[in-house]
Amino acid sequence: MDTVLSILHWIAANIVDKASILLGLVAMVGLLIQKKGFSDVVLGTLKTVVGFLILEQGTNILVSAIFGFQPLFESVFGVKAAGLGGAYLDEFISKQGGNAALIMTFGFLINVLLARVTKFKYIYLTGHLMYWISLLIPAILLEVKPDASQGLILLVGSLICGVYWTLQPAYIQPLMRKVTGHDEIALGHTSSSNAFLSGILGKYMGKPEDSTEKVKLPKWMEFFRDVTAGTAFMMGILLIVLAVIAVITGASGTATLGDGLTYIITNGFMQAVMFAAGLTVMLFGVRMVIGEIIPAFRGIAMKVVPNAKPALDCPVIYDYAPTAVVIGFLAATVTFFVLMVIIGPVLKWTTILPPFLMLFFLGAVGGVFGNSTGGVKGAIFGGALTGAMLGIGQAIVTPMLSTTAPELAMIADPDWYFMVLILKPIFNLIF
Repeated sequence: MDTVLSILHWIAANIVDKASILLGLVAMVGLLIQKKGFSDVVLGTLKTVVGFLILEQGTNILVSAIFGFQPLFESVFGVKAAGLGGAYLDEFISKQGGNAALIMTFGFLINVLLARVTKFKYIYLTGHLMYWISLLIPAILLEVKPDASQGLILLVGSLICGVYWTLQPAYIQPLMRKVTGHDEIALGHTSSSNAFLSGILGKYMGKPEDSTEKVKLPKWMEFFRDVTAGTAFMMGILLIVLAVIAVITGASGTATLGDGLTYIITNGFMQAVMFAAGLTVMLFGVRMVIGEIIPAFRGIAMKVVPNAKPALDCPVIYDYAPTAVVIGFLAATVTFFVLMVIIGPVLKWTTILPPFLMLFFLGAVGGVFGNSTGGVKGAIFGGALTGAMLGIGQAIVTPMLSTTAPELAMIADPDWYFMVLILKPIFNLIF
């Protein structure tokens, strides 16, 4: 038994949790099933892996830029963003990390089985989120039943994860088709709830024909049609304005505007350019992955899980409306900061801290889905809705995980919040 568990741990840590390897294996299996030649199998497999690594590097550049301008936001608004690790979370991971790895493995197998025998033909392939959800479910269970056995944790966690990874791409797929214009890929991401609401409600805000990508611009603004130049310009203006405020108010530590010119340039313009570079690299990687994984996945769809579709990470939708990505991020950030003031200093409810990574990646999702049904106004609404869900969700759910890992609520996606709000009362009734 120990040997089997060790093998499963290794598979979870080295294959399921490594998205590039997992996608590469999926591509290879799909191509082999189609009886492609050796050269085609090697080409498709390696290009899938390389494409995903390019996507990851673009994401890393984006994250680096976000962390680069995070101190600027903190100094202007007088807050400190949530960290990605601390005493509670580190301790919880050390205790439950092994269970999470096993839940990932069993949950993935359940996902494949359900995709095979039901009408929900989706294979969830977003590895890092599979890990976090596999960690979140034990946290919710242990809040209710602290003495839960490993067997119970694995059973409950695997079943919930397997069902969620099967149904989540399914319910969002009709809106996903509006975004992509086809039915070849699905969204496998824990931002599905804000994506769904943005798409459903976005149509009441505006018209899809007024898309962010079709807005008529004056000739001097036509550079906005280019995602790299447009993103760099918009982010540059935002960050330079914030830097000027920081200098004038003394938040940056500089006495005068003249003394702070270097600060403005390096922490405004350069971070904006890095942000745009990361987005550009990430989108290139996305195109490469999709170009290889879709043809390869047809083999799995033909043999293993008929008509199966890959459910992929949220950046796969960014290229369909890159302007909406930036609009969604900005709307989410502004909304969160407004809520931060209302919930904290005004209502004296609690302190919420800005999760900048989620504000970008999830705000972008809200912007793209809102744009698909409501155009520019829908994109603004989708981003603002996402910021509101992140702010209110953090305030409500953090105390609900107080004895296990409250930091999970500070780095959460909207689906995480719904899981806590739904599952904790259910666990209370059962246990």
